Amino acid sequence: MPIGEFGRPPELPVDISTGSAGPMYWMYEMGQASLGPARAMADAAKLLFQNPLNPWSTTHVGKSIAASCEVFERTTRQYGKPEWRIEDTEVQGVRVPIEIKTVWHKPFCRVLRFERKFARPPRGLQPRLLIVAPMSGHYATLLRGTVEAFLPTHDVYITDWVDARAVPLSEGRFDLDTYIDYLIEIMHALGGGLNLVAVCQPSVPVLAAVAVMEAVRDPYVPSSMTLMGGPIDTRRNPTGVNELAQQKGIDWFRNNVISRVPFPHPGVTRDVYPGFLQLTGFVSMNLQRHVDAHKKLFENLVKGDGDLVDKHVEFYDEYLAVMDLTAEFYLQTVDAVFIKHALPKGELTHRNKLVDPSKIHRVALMTVEGENDDISGIGQTEAAHDLCTSIPDARRVRYMQKGVGHYGVFNGSRFRAEIMPRIADFIVSNSQTRLTFAAAE
Repeated sequence: MPIGEFGRPPELPVDISTGSAGPMYWMYEMGQASLGPARAMADAAKLLFQNPLNPWSTTHVGKSIAASCEVFERTTRQYGKPEWRIEDTEVQGVRVPIEIKTVWHKPFCRVLRFERKFARPPRGLQPRLLIVAPMSGHYATLLRGTVEAFLPTHDVYITDWVDARAVPLSEGRFDLDTYIDYLIEIMHALGGGLNLVAVCQPSVPVLAAVAVMEAVRDPYVPSSMTLMGGPIDTRRNPTGVNELAQQKGIDWFRNNVISRVPFPHPGVTRDVYPGFLQLTGFVSMNLQRHVDAHKKLFENLVKGDGDLVDKHVEFYDEYLAVMDLTAEFYLQTVDAVFIKHALPKGELTHRNKLVDPSKIHRVALMTVEGENDDISGIGQTEAAHDLCTSIPDARRVRYMQKGVGHYGVFNGSRFRAEIMPRIADFIVSNSQTRLTFAAAE
């Protein structure tokens, strides 16, 4: 979710001459380049003090120097897009290899299918599931655990959003209207009977896309949509990050957090909300926790506790990998969702036409919230039920998971044990119901 998913944007000086944050992206890239020699020296020193031929490598001093060098290198590195690292899954007691294929693509997104290579077809229903990943700073790989949880029982697809700085200006703009267009095109490409799971930020555009399709009786509407921790109505139990948008106003965001992509990236001169600013927002929300985590990393490196080091590295390799967002998408979403509350007020438009969720009647709806979610407060996602007045009560599910925060809504042990099975039951029951419902029409 913009603001929520992006974190709290840092206070930055405004470039009065341009009315924007000006050349900060260029300055950031220059700063990163200037750190290159220091990182190289730190890496060389680490190798020197880890070399078993070096007598210092077995001493506390030598281990401390090597650990310090590694922590420095890791905290100043620019992290690229992580790999999926999903090679197989277990289906009905049998290990099945996974092949990741691109089945649809446009400049700002591609859809991946985690194709399970069965030796023989599985028994029973294996519903097709499209996970709509958040376009809010992190890559879709943040949902690796979500994908892995569904793979044993579903044919899984996911939206893999592209870093805006990698998209040339010649490919045009990408805003909230374009996002909704993409979702509709994807549903057409994948065919009818699809089940959508929108994780966080895409809850609003997914609901809007389905409403647009229902308004024209599109035959490719999904069988069901599950909205998880999404900002449908941020007026309900507003969190600190929701209140920030109200306090600042859209002009503050336009003037303080938008910059232009520098050379030599393919998207040079494109206006974006930069990944490094998003990362600053992420970290600033829980700064002490991250400081403590890196202190622990240093201690575990000195102790040689490889398991704890690996857990830290695995988490932060994902957490610190961020992507740029187009300025128009970011600003339009902040304005429509967090400042004007356009969807719950009945004022959200798509291509200058009002979006009417009451038109949705063929699609089952499930909402999932976390009791301790400090990004999307309790009730913000459930608000979708009040907007979708034409969905039969028998095809609705409201669920609130106790004891989890925002991340726990879509990942972790409670997601796997308690949330995912409920979503799977909802999908199966409504996939069958949809067949009966369509025949009746």
